[in-house]
Amino acid sequence: MLRDWRSRRNRSQLDLSLDVGVSARHLSFVETGRSNPSPELVLALADHLEVPLRERNTMLLAAGYAPRYSQRPLDDDAMVRARDSLQRMLDAHDPYPGVVVDRSWNVLLANEAAFLFTEGVPAELLQPTMNVFRLCLHPDGLAARTVNFADWATYLLRQMRRTIQLTDDAELRAVEQEVRAYPNVAELDEVHTAGHWDDPPLLVPLTITTDPGTDTEGELSMFTTLTTFGTPLDVTLEELSLELFFPADEATDRSLRGDRSMSSPS
Repeated sequence: MLRDWRSRRNRSQLDLSLDVGVSARHLSFVETGRSNPSPELVLALADHLEVPLRERNTMLLAAGYAPRYSQRPLDDDAMVRARDSLQRMLDAHDPYPGVVVDRSWNVLLANEAAFLFTEGVPAELLQPTMNVFRLCLHPDGLAARTVNFADWATYLLRQMRRTIQLTDDAELRAVEQEVRAYPNVAELDEVHTAGHWDDPPLLVPLTITTDPGTDTEGELSMFTTLTTFGTPLDVTLEELSLELFFPADEATDRSLRGDRSMSSPS
């Protein structure tokens, strides 16, 4: 495990040993099982390698020690303050969409505005848990309404690959294998980059069309922010991200707010 994480982070034994304060020889013995590390050394190595809390518990177990970090479900009584805080932020963000996702980007919480993303999406794509990558990239999902699909999909695929590199999450690896087999994803140019707009935006937006007759009829363009807990000591909390969508132009802002008093510029 140590060798795998060290390779993922492009760290040599000598480099890592100097940071942690042990000899490269001792670190080599730990990697090959010839020396038993203390729990403090396991955690120090994991810290310098930026190993997620879930995998730190696994490393401790492999070294013969009890896990140090709790893993409570989000609906646990002990999580009520964190859960309520997340929901308050989502509710306060309405009428702009917002969701809370886990590290596999499964949606755990959402505000009412977020359901505009699921309009017309087949129910099977939302079960058993709605996954952002599957929802956005499946040909029958949000991809069918995404105006700038190539740009948005390229961003999502890079985000997914980065998350897998950071976490080595098995569920997310399976999702990546699934979505890369979608025909609309498979035909994407691997070197595709954003930048062909007449008036380039500051951020890559998600631009979607909405169904005629709905409150947000027309075209919506939004950018996103991601927020995480700053000092988590619980596996679940560390893996949560709050994704908030903001209007990228005035027309989208008015549409999401339900303001029909001003028409879009011609």
